[in-house]
Amino acid sequence: MAKDQSGGGEERLRDADRSQSTILAAARDEFAEYGLGGARVDRIAERAGLNKRLIYYYFADKEQLFQAVLEQAYRDIRTEEANLHLAELDPATAVRRLVEFTWDYFIAHPEFLTLLNSANLHKARHLTESDRARQLNSPLIESLAVVLERGRREGIFRGGVDPVQLYVSIAGLAYFYLSNSHTLSAIFGRDLLSPKARSERLSHMTDVILGYLFVPE
Repeated sequence: MAKDQSGGGEERLRDADRSQSTILAAARDEFAEYGLGGARVDRIAERAGLNKRLIYYYFADKEQLFQAVLEQAYRDIRTEEANLHLAELDPATAVRRLVEFTWDYFIAHPEFLTLLNSANLHKARHLTESDRARQLNSPLIESLAVVLERGRREGIFRGGVDPVQLYVSIAGLAYFYLSNSHTLSAIFGRDLLSPKARSERLSHMTDVILGYLFVPE
């Protein structure tokens, strides 16, 4: 009897995990499309194919659900970044790989950018209140710091580079271009999202970042 109860408990936990994952995926799409202000829990329930009461059972309100979506979004990108194993690569390759990954990830996950836009509209208070979000970001900065220090010791990177500032520059070069691609394309009369333009942008970003880091010969 005890074994059956244990098995039932494990199944309930799996069901709960599946339900929460389904809710978070539906909420991510809703928040990405409508922002925090325009998102509706009724639509999230419809997207998830679940009862709205279940959403409130796991997430007390829309604000907490938005915070959970942001945490999951950061968890997803940081998990993939960790798979790059930057600290195991030579410094120049590691930085190049991070620039390429960031660019490719932003293109493949436009919802990540729109979620950040919405979070910033609300002064990032949902992230400020989240210890989990800050903890998720620490390993990346630590790995980048290792890469920068090894590059400095090897005499190829300049010293005194703040890994946070460097990552902000990498992300910013990609984020601004992609978030403003429509207006920039209209202003300059060029399709900045064409395959050729995207390839040129990645090359430019890599040259800018490595050009800043490399010690002049």
